[in-house]
This record gives sequence, C-alpha cells and structure tokens, in this order.
Amino acid sequence: MSQDGAPQTSAAGPRRVLFIASSGGHLAQIMALRPWWEQRERSWATFDTPDVVSQLDGEQIDFVRHPTTRNIPNLLRNTVIAWRVLRDRRPDLVVSTGAGAAIPFFVFARVLGINSAYIEVYDRITSRTVTGRVCRPFASVFCVQWEDQTVLYPGAVTIGPLL
Repeated sequence: MSQDGAPQTSAAGPRRVLFIASSGGHLAQIMALRPWWEQRERSWATFDTPDVVSQLDGEQIDFVRHPTTRNIPNLLRNTVIAWRVLRDRRPDLVVSTGAGAAIPFFVFARVLGINSAYIEVYDRITSRTVTGRVCRPFASVFCVQWEDQTVLYPGAVTIGPLL
C-alpha cells in the first residue's frame, strides 16, 4: 500500500484477481471491466445461477450461498468459503461490486494483507448500500461510479459509470 492508502501494484497491475459479485447487475458491472481483467489470472466467487454459469463459462468459480442479506446461516457459510478461497488462491487483488457475499472476503483480505477494491453500484446515488457501508473500512480503495456518490462516501475515487 502506498502512503495515501491506495493499493500498490506493478506497472502491469495485479496478476491474480478474485472477483466477488452477486448475479445480475452486480456481475454485469464487473463484466463491463472485461478489457481490464481478461488478460489476468482470475477467479470468481458468486452464486450458482443460470446467468452466472452461462456468462462465466470456462472461468474458475467458487460458488457462495445466497441469499446473503440478513441471512446469518449463509453469512457463516460464506465466511468459511471466503477463508478457504483467499487462503488457497492468494489473489493479489479482490474486487467486488457487492452484494452481501463480499463482506467476509473483504474482512479476510484485510487480515491476510491482500489489497481490495470495492466498487459501489451505479444505481445507488442517494443512499449507501449495506455492503458498501460494511466493506468500506476493509477496502484498500473504495470506488464510486458517480460524482454525486462521493457525498455518501467522502474520499471515494470516482471511476465513472461501468454500464
């Protein structure tokens, strides 16, 4: 990490990236980053749903449990999955657009000294997401897609809309 808190990477960027995303719009936002991630070694932690399976055909996937919002048994299951995945894969960077399954990954990434980037979803402009609020203190860098979101997350990096 640099002195300003931003993740340090080589000129080429991180080599191994772990993406955590719910299905649907959360995954679509990470898919929009394909030009950045397609040449990197990558793996995914996401739901076992038809849209995920078709979009990530051929990718290395660890399935997490859903629903995650306010479901304590699945939060505990995902905590075990997160520890195992991070310990075994040892990514250089963890990236997520949410939702709830990201929380234990960000906690353990911080514990293990793995850089992480959280990207707040594009459709929450006037209120913060639960996952964004929880992951922010653990994220190496916190990104928003609209300048207006910096009011909700002071100090966040505005990256522009992904979709």
